[in-house]
Amino acid sequence: MEFVMVPGGWQGGWVFEPVAAELRRHGHHVEAVTLSGLEVDGPADPDRPPNLDAHIDQVAGIVERSGGTDVALCGHSYGGMVIAGVADRLGDRLHQLVFIDAYVPADGDSCWSLTSDAFREVFVAGARADGRWVAVPDGLDPRARPHPLASFLQSVRLHSFAGGGSGQAYDRTYISGGAWRGSPFVELAERLRADPGWRVHEIPVGHNTARRDPHGLAAVLAASA
Repeated sequence: MEFVMVPGGWQGGWVFEPVAAELRRHGHHVEAVTLSGLEVDGPADPDRPPNLDAHIDQVAGIVERSGGTDVALCGHSYGGMVIAGVADRLGDRLHQLVFIDAYVPADGDSCWSLTSDAFREVFVAGARADGRWVAVPDGLDPRARPHPLASFLQSVRLHSFAGGGSGQAYDRTYISGGAWRGSPFVELAERLRADPGWRVHEIPVGHNTARRDPHGLAAVLAASA
């Protein structure tokens, strides 16, 4: 199986390193993506922050270059917005779609519209300096970088992807981090548990699943593959 893993806000592909190492030991190929603008050495053009479309284009290009159809496309948090957009374009190239405590949008949704008031406050406060980049919240890894505000605000345009799982060629999995303060995902996970088109797992360690329980996350991903 080929895993393409998309991180959430402020983080890069480095957040999946322990998960990727374990999956590789089981014989899987893993590409952990650092979205444009989130590079450890800083964005290529700070005056032109990428939006959601740019991130979808980037990951779609990676899936297209993979050359196969056994792709498990995984997204954490904001990364759910990205992988939904990629699945809308390239669903026939995917074996499964995995949302890791992530947003699952419908057409016209944005990260801003789906998130909680707590995160909206983080976005607004973090962007006060220049209105373009959202500063890294306290407590994240030193490698985390300011996130482009435009990607949090832009609505996704979806034609074939929908929140329900029935009728799709690829499997859909949701991995919940459980209930944590300010989570916008608790009701979503409960709704998906009742949807026969989804498989729902819980790794109750909070939001940052890859950092807090990389072995548990790798085990769920390997078993689903």
